[in-house]
Amino acid sequence: MIIKCAIIDDEPLASGLLESYVMKTPYLELIGIYNSALAAMKSLRDNPAQLLFLDIQMPELSGIEFARILPEDTRIIFTTAFPQYAIEGFKVNAIDYLLKPISYEDFLRSTEKALSWFGIKMKEEPLFGDRVIFIKSEYKLQRILLDDILYIEGVKDYLCFHLKNGETLNSLMSMRKLEDLLPHPEFLRCNRSFMVRMPEVRTIDRLRIVFGDVFVPITENYRDRVMSYLESHTIA
Repeated sequence: MIIKCAIIDDEPLASGLLESYVMKTPYLELIGIYNSALAAMKSLRDNPAQLLFLDIQMPELSGIEFARILPEDTRIIFTTAFPQYAIEGFKVNAIDYLLKPISYEDFLRSTEKALSWFGIKMKEEPLFGDRVIFIKSEYKLQRILLDDILYIEGVKDYLCFHLKNGETLNSLMSMRKLEDLLPHPEFLRCNRSFMVRMPEVRTIDRLRIVFGDVFVPITENYRDRVMSYLESHTIA
């Protein structure tokens, strides 16, 4: 599962740094960057974030004041240059409090706390503990072992599950819904139309994942997550 997050900070350099950290963290998806709490209000009402990186000292409405009116299930990591606000931050149930300038190490430590909160630690058992899923295909329920999946391809309103034995099963569902359900980062999107089971990747050629005569491109919007996984599994 991926955590939807947003950045709210009136300092462009600070928000830019956080954006770069989010983009190279596989389990985070950035849905918005805002320069004030007021600017974030309407957008987040229509498209809620699960996790906010929230500056405290901002004009008109401070991060602390904004935190008090957020939905209860929205988690907050406060970001500030002023350590005296730490106690106030934890009074509104913040997950963590990051003091600027923020290192990537501290950022990761805080987001790991967020993973724990949402119950999706990367090392815990996946949603499908028995490694089996059933999909609706041609008016039947078809059983698939997660370990048998090579990659999943989106074709119009359908998903095509390409299996190691050469079989393909089609099911009417959305890629986004499936992405939220399958264990991460075992399964990663590498472009809008393809999700790959990373342990099955054998060859990457010029930013394309190779499965026999099939080449799956790694596009810019998904590149950082895929490359982060690869870097963590690469011996130089």
